Amino acid sequence: MLGAGFGGLTFCQHFRHPSARVTLVDRTNHHLFQPLLYQVAASGLSAPDIAQPIRSILRRRNVVVLLDKVVDFDLANKRVLLEMTTQSYDYLVLALGGCTSYFGHPEWEQFAPGLKTLDDALRIRSRVLLAFEKAETVCDPEVRQKLMTIVIVGGGPTGVELAGSFAELARTVLRREFRRIDPGQARIILIEAAPVVLSHLPPDLAQSALRQLRNLGVQVRTSTRVKEIRQGEVELNDGEVIQAENILWAAGVSASPLTQRLGVELDKAGRVKVNADLSLPGHPEVFAIGDLALVLQKNGKPVPGVSPAAMQMARHVARIIDDELTPGAGRAQRSPFKYRDKGTMATIGRSAAVAMIGRLKMSGWFAWLAWLFVHLIFLIGFRNKLFVLMQWTYSYFMYRRSARIITYLPPELDAASRAPR
Repeated sequence: MLGAGFGGLTFCQHFRHPSARVTLVDRTNHHLFQPLLYQVAASGLSAPDIAQPIRSILRRRNVVVLLDKVVDFDLANKRVLLEMTTQSYDYLVLALGGCTSYFGHPEWEQFAPGLKTLDDALRIRSRVLLAFEKAETVCDPEVRQKLMTIVIVGGGPTGVELAGSFAELARTVLRREFRRIDPGQARIILIEAAPVVLSHLPPDLAQSALRQLRNLGVQVRTSTRVKEIRQGEVELNDGEVIQAENILWAAGVSASPLTQRLGVELDKAGRVKVNADLSLPGHPEVFAIGDLALVLQKNGKPVPGVSPAAMQMARHVARIIDDELTPGAGRAQRSPFKYRDKGTMATIGRSAAVAMIGRLKMSGWFAWLAWLFVHLIFLIGFRNKLFVLMQWTYSYFMYRRSARIITYLPPELDAASRAPR
């Protein structure tokens, strides 16, 4: 099992064949609850609130956990090459997740970081908070305005959640704590190439999300493309240049680049074009799940890259392998994977969200309440559930966020802080 995200962890929790030996490999020692990663970036939660040690989660399972990094595959000899060891397998499940895609402009990454890991979230949080601290010390109004401008590229769920959360941070939390600047005057700019934000939702919900963002003070630029990103500025396709101390990228996701080493057909996003049972073409013993797999639904659309889909894929693969390892069961024809859409939702801010569960559409406070409930259910660990609930309650009634610690410094300031005095 490669990867301890939602897919990898779900597989390990549901596959319980007594004679099988399961080895889980991940490059970190923790499972990350990515749907709440933006709240760490926006100072709403602390890093330990949304992460749990993998060994702790699987301590009651017969699973060997290895902290290692995948380097290459030898599918012909059924081996996985890691940085420190080489592992042989009878069955291989790939759940390595995705990475940020800059649509052919990898040079933009240094100026506009994405949000995929805890390190990303902590770095973004520190840079945003540090920008307000700098703004408190400068007198030049243009410099101050740049420091208090955050540009977010991408109007999908991550971009919308980041924009709404940073708008609330500036206008309801930081506004009370500075004396020389007014954080309420901060510019939060969301740029989206499509005509609407959250384009995967029905038009009425997408419009509701747009209204709720603007009510929070977010400047939403739809039907707008980014032409160039440089240090501290974003150039748009109409020639406008926006000066911003913080530029965040939430516009695209691609599969792990390791899929290119599998020697199978990939789509433009690097996802594996798997068989109906989620196995690799020509390799029935190898499965790809989650963001790595391109699976088409009956309507011809790909299964979305969301955590419920990865978990459903993991349970499907676990059943297939368990059936094939059961003595006397024989190798029956594998059943195809069928995705069950349990809905989608995105939070925008305090009592502001949109949700679609089956045919039920919600927006505003009820959608926000549903979002809280669902995320608490899926958050792993009783401690995490309790701490997150307490923090959300505290923030809701007190209009405060306690996780506002600057831990990452830019290289020039970090060097200065280490210099002898």
